[in-house]
Amino acid sequence: MRPGLWLFAPSRDSQGGSSWLLEASATGLSFDLLIDCPGYSQANLDWLSARGPGLLVLTSREGHGRCRRVQQAIGWEVLVQEQEAYLLPGVAPLRSFGATCELAPGVRLLWTPGPTPGACVVHARGPELDVLFCGRLLAPVGPNAIAPLRTARCFHWPRQLASLEALRGWLPPGSPEWIACGGGLGALRGAKLVTEGAVALRSAP
Repeated sequence: MRPGLWLFAPSRDSQGGSSWLLEASATGLSFDLLIDCPGYSQANLDWLSARGPGLLVLTSREGHGRCRRVQQAIGWEVLVQEQEAYLLPGVAPLRSFGATCELAPGVRLLWTPGPTPGACVVHARGPELDVLFCGRLLAPVGPNAIAPLRTARCFHWPRQLASLEALRGWLPPGSPEWIACGGGLGALRGAKLVTEGAVALRSAP
C-alpha cells in the first residue's frame, strides 16, 4: 500500500476483517507489527515466518480470527488490551496493556472501548509514515470518508463515541496522514487507505 506497509486479503475468520503489516524499517522498531490476525492459510504463514521477529497486535475481538493457530505457527508474541486477554487461552507469549502503550517513540496504542470492550487503535508516526490503524472504531462509508458505525455487534455505543473524541485529543496535531481501517474497505471504492486522515477524522460524525 505504501513503502513498508502491507495489506492482507479480507479474512473469513474475522468477519471479513482486514489485517495490516507494518515493517520494522518504517517504525524504528526491531520487529514487524502485524495489526489483527490475517486468514489462516499456508501462504500467509509462510510469508510471515520468513520475515523474522514480529508482534501481533489485536485491535478488538473482531480481529482475533484464528489467533492461537497463527501464533503457534509463526511464534510471534501477541499484544492485546487487558479487557480481552481472557479470550485467548493457550496463546503464549501473550501480553496485555491498560489505557495506553508505547512500543517505541512514535508507535503508540490507545484503548478505545465501544466496538468491543478491549478495542484499541495503533498510531505509527515516523519520518516517512504517519498512519492510524483504527480497527473497528471507524469504518469507511464512502470514498475517503469514515464514521463510527452502530452495528448489531457493537458493545457500547456511547463509549464508542467517547473513544472517538478521546482519540482526537490523543493524536498529535495534523496526524494522521493515512487511516487504515479494519474492515469494510469496499466502501472506499478501490482505495485501501483513507488519505488526508486528519481531515477525515475531524469530519467523522
